[in-house]
Amino acid sequence: MSSFFTTPASQKKRKREDADRASSKRRITTKSTSGKPQRPKPGRDESISGSESDDDEAGTRHTGEYEARSEESSEDETAAERRLRLAEQYLENIKGEVQEEVGFDAAEIDRDLISQRLQEDVAETKGKLFKHIASTLDFPNATTTRFRMKTLSTTGIAVCPPYAYTVSKDIVLIKWKLPVPLPAPEFQKKVRKRSPRPSRRRPTKLLTVKGSRSHATEKDYMHHTGPILCIVASSTGKFVATGGLDKKIIVYDATDLKPLRVFPHHRDAVTSLSFRRDTNQLFSASKDRTVKVWSLDELAYVETLFGHQDEVIDLAAYPGVERCVSVGARDRTARVWKVVEETQLVFRGGGGEKRRPLQQQQQQQPKNNMIRAEEPYSYAEGSIDRVALIDNETFITGSDNGSLCLWSLHKKKPIFTYPLAHGLNAALKPEEASAEMHLGPDFKVPKPQPKWITALASVPFSDLVLSGSSDGLVRAWRVGEGKKTIEAVGVVGEVGSAGQDGEEEVAIRGIINDLEVFQRGGRGVETLCIVAAVGTEHKLGRWTKVQGRSGAVILEVPRKLVHEDHRPKAGEVLDAQGEGGAVQLTKIDIVRAR
Repeated sequence: MSSFFTTPASQKKRKREDADRASSKRRITTKSTSGKPQRPKPGRDESISGSESDDDEAGTRHTGEYEARSEESSEDETAAERRLRLAEQYLENIKGEVQEEVGFDAAEIDRDLISQRLQEDVAETKGKLFKHIASTLDFPNATTTRFRMKTLSTTGIAVCPPYAYTVSKDIVLIKWKLPVPLPAPEFQKKVRKRSPRPSRRRPTKLLTVKGSRSHATEKDYMHHTGPILCIVASSTGKFVATGGLDKKIIVYDATDLKPLRVFPHHRDAVTSLSFRRDTNQLFSASKDRTVKVWSLDELAYVETLFGHQDEVIDLAAYPGVERCVSVGARDRTARVWKVVEETQLVFRGGGGEKRRPLQQQQQQQPKNNMIRAEEPYSYAEGSIDRVALIDNETFITGSDNGSLCLWSLHKKKPIFTYPLAHGLNAALKPEEASAEMHLGPDFKVPKPQPKWITALASVPFSDLVLSGSSDGLVRAWRVGEGKKTIEAVGVVGEVGSAGQDGEEEVAIRGIINDLEVFQRGGRGVETLCIVAAVGTEHKLGRWTKVQGRSGAVILEVPRKLVHEDHRPKAGEVLDAQGEGGAVQLTKIDIVRAR
């Protein structure tokens, strides 16, 4: 009687070898009959040497067969194996591109690019990266594109690329799709001819939602019943929130603008909204002197922050931490709210009117000019109206006296103040200053008043700040060395000659009520896109009315061009002179630009 235990070992081995040969024949037959190449799966009893020979044969096959086989085998890959394969393929693509376009060592470029990119990503996540981009942008050559809309004064604008959202005083919410400008050449081949500007394609209107004043008494009405004053879009692209004079906060689905929830918790008009970056946590400011916190993941109210002694006009949320900074109008304070710690930091403004002494004026004025006893060079601060974040430790505010103040968390007073950022309004005529028919000899015309800072925005973790006012100008500012000064960069867009009233002719006519800014393009070659909300009236009242057209404007700011003759070679460093200093362009920047 024969069994497994009585069978000789030689016969067992021959049977195993015969089975291996039979299985290999089956694999070959299957491969020849099927039209698609299949990757053979190693058997349980196959040796390591056999798998190595199979890999050698596979390496000699055509590239197309290898790609097809890899696509078929991707179903059997684990997540880690797939990430490793994609990373290796990405690195190979970078090496090939650099070797084709640039004549220096690709391996060295790979190490520099990847290490620098990883360091920047980590630093940006922790809020420690500070980019110097103000001197790399060509603000005078910015192009202007208008929105086609017929509404009352636009009070707010929000951007979540490629979409923009506008609100106005006639209770209208509009969703737009922003146009993509044509890519401008990074290197200019001919010095004499100017590069062509990108096409001025207008934004496309996608959706419109309109409220009604007649439903003010209905509690279940899911739209606004009064002018909408502010709007914000989450960076996740999921929610859009609006606040208005009707004391409501309405949360919409960003896709179809369907109202999801109405929050009537505030006791007065909602003046500002802000999302934390990459989250759905919402902060709201109101004229009821409070700041409220909301969680839109649950569409729920969280808590209320008390402390301001006057209306809260504007706020901004910190990225990465549960904090926000708000400004309280005529209480002339800025407050940083630490939500988790349940504490707040108070920063007091309200600088008084300063005057130059007579001796200083005599040194600056010519001898043949009449000198007054004293001359004010800055105006008293009555209200802090706008705020924008620079980084996690620095922020900037704008006031009704036209000043920009730079603040640090380590000091309770501003570390730098730039007075009259947008200049003075035109002087009143005597007949405009008084209703009297016959003005006496002692009548004095009031002195010109400064232009308010009506809009303020910044590129987070950079040295660039943008401001707007009633003059229709968007001005760019640079945070100086050590974050201790504010320097003027210039006006965004072209500025024409002086008009009849002595003021500059500008492309934007109206009061700039809100600003949004974001960067386009890849890392290292970003351009700037500024979207401004324009109206003939201030968003919070009708104190002034200017001639112009309500709506919104897109300002596309290109990067400064580097001439072809001055392109640096491998390893060479080029100083591209900007308005505020030299910018070093290394070989890494050249690779990114190409």
